[in-house]
Amino acid sequence: MWYFAWILGIGFAVLLAILNAMWGENEAERADSGRAPTGPDHDPHG
Repeated sequence: MWYFAWILGIGFAVLLAILNAMWGENEAERADSGRAPTGPDHDPHG
């Protein structure tokens, strides 16, 4: 049954690697666009 821990661990590591790559691409695009962060918590008028 030890292999279940290996499968879950490797699957979780792959998931984190994919999310990290997606996050990095998003951050690079935001930096290239030069736009300020937007969202529900962002109030441009202070």
